[in-house]
Amino acid sequence: MKTLFDMVLIVLLFPMLLNGNDDRPPIPYDYLSKPNVQRFIRMMHTKYGFDTGYLERTLHHAKLDRDTLARYTGKFKKNSTVGSWERFKLHVVNPETFKEAKAFKQKHYRTLQKAARQYGVDMDYIVGFLGVESHFGNYTGDYNILDALTTLAFHQNRMQKYFYSELKHLFLFAREKHYNIGRLEGSFAGAMGCVQQMPSIARKFNYDFDGDGASVWDIEDCIGSIAKFMHHKGWKNGRTVAVPAFFNGKRFKGLRVGFKTRYRLSLLKKHGIRPKTVYPYNTAALIRLRNSTHDELWLGAPNFKVLTAYNASSNYGMAIYKIAQSLK
Repeated sequence: MKTLFDMVLIVLLFPMLLNGNDDRPPIPYDYLSKPNVQRFIRMMHTKYGFDTGYLERTLHHAKLDRDTLARYTGKFKKNSTVGSWERFKLHVVNPETFKEAKAFKQKHYRTLQKAARQYGVDMDYIVGFLGVESHFGNYTGDYNILDALTTLAFHQNRMQKYFYSELKHLFLFAREKHYNIGRLEGSFAGAMGCVQQMPSIARKFNYDFDGDGASVWDIEDCIGSIAKFMHHKGWKNGRTVAVPAFFNGKRFKGLRVGFKTRYRLSLLKKHGIRPKTVYPYNTAALIRLRNSTHDELWLGAPNFKVLTAYNASSNYGMAIYKIAQSLK
C-alpha cells in the first residue's frame, strides 16, 4: 500500500500530490484477445521490425491499471491533472522547496552552468523545471509504465489515440536503450525520469550530457535535456518572463485568462489592469492565480509561454517561475 505521502508525489508534475489515487493495484488482463492489440502487434512488426513473439509475450504480461484508467474516463475534472494554485503552494511553491532549490543549484552548479551556456538559457529555470517535475529528481514515479500505457492505449478514454502513440514510442525507446520494458517505472500516465518525459519526448530530447550514456533518470542528463528543450521552444535569455499586475478588487472576472491569451496593454489598462513593474512588451498573456482569499494577476511574456510548452498549465508555468525567482 502506498502511504499518503507516497501518493502525493509522482507525475507530470511531481505529481500524485495534485491528484487522488484510489490505490487499486493492476490486475491480469487478456490483452491478446483484443482486436486492437492484434492490430498493434502487426503494425509494430511490419513498420518497425519487432519480433511478433516478443510483442505477444510482453503484452501477455501487461496488466490492467484501473487507477490509471479512472483518471482518463468519465467527466474531465478541472485541475485534475496539474492541480489548483493552492495545491501548488502547499506542495511545490513554498519555503522548503525554495531551500531545496538553492541546495540543488549549489550541488549541480557546474552542470547547470554548462547547460545554460551551451543552450543560452537561464539555469534557475532549469532548476525550477526539476523542482516541479520530480522534486529535484527525488520522486520519479512507481507505476509500471508498460501497464499504464497498455491500459490507456487499448481501453476507451478521452486521450486513447495519444496513449496508443506513446505505447509505440515506449517499445521503440526500450529497444533503443536496451531496457527491460516490463521493469520501467514512472508516473500513472507513463512519464519517466527526473523531468517526467513521455516516451516520445524522451526519444527526442533526452541525450547524454555528461558522457556516461543518456538516461532519463540521470540528473545531469536531465539538466541538459531541459536546457535543450527550452532552447528549442524559443527561450530568450535575459528577457522578461512575467510581472505582477494591479487590478481592482480581490477576485478578477473581467477578461478571459490563461497562458494562451494575448492582450494589448492598452486594452488591459481600460480594464483597470496595469503592471506593477516595468513590462517591456506591448502585449501580454493574462495569468490568474486563484488563492483561497484572493486572485493574483500576472502578465506573461513570450518566455512564459516556453514554460507552459512542457505542460500546458498557467499554474505549472508560474510554479517554475517562482522557484526560479527564489534563486535570484
